[in-house]
Amino acid sequence: MKKIAIFSDVQNIYYTTRDAYGRQFNYRELWRLISKQGEIVMANAYAIDKGDTQQQKFQSALKHIGFSVKLKPYIQRSDGSAKGDWDVGITIDIMEAAKDVDLVVLLSGDGDFDLLLQKINTDNNVETLVYGVESLTANSLINAAGEFISIDEGLLL
Repeated sequence: MKKIAIFSDVQNIYYTTRDAYGRQFNYRELWRLISKQGEIVMANAYAIDKGDTQQQKFQSALKHIGFSVKLKPYIQRSDGSAKGDWDVGITIDIMEAAKDVDLVVLLSGDGDFDLLLQKINTDNNVETLVYGVESLTANSLINAAGEFISIDEGLLL
């Protein structure tokens, strides 16, 4: 049976599905689809912790589905900008997981992950699958993925 690891860039998926469709992503449906392909041995959701009640309910729902939720504090800078980036953490976790799984599933539209996918494919001969909102996903990421699946109606709440 194929071993699968899922990595979700929660902020990226939240904002891209909201901006493109005005709706939220359906993580339960994603889990159902991915589990048909093999055994999910790891599933991480990377999020920013604002201490917000709605966010906490959402994070609880992710845990109930089967995700480990990794949180970073939300940082508001004095100039009004905000910081809450998980790219390095996601990269480290994917590089480690790629040694032990057959398929890495990434939920993100962030082009910064293109080199990562190329590297794990070359070094570990692991399959890569990316889910993202096509119009808001970097072409470099789409091209680096072994397979790209556009988030559409079937994956929205």
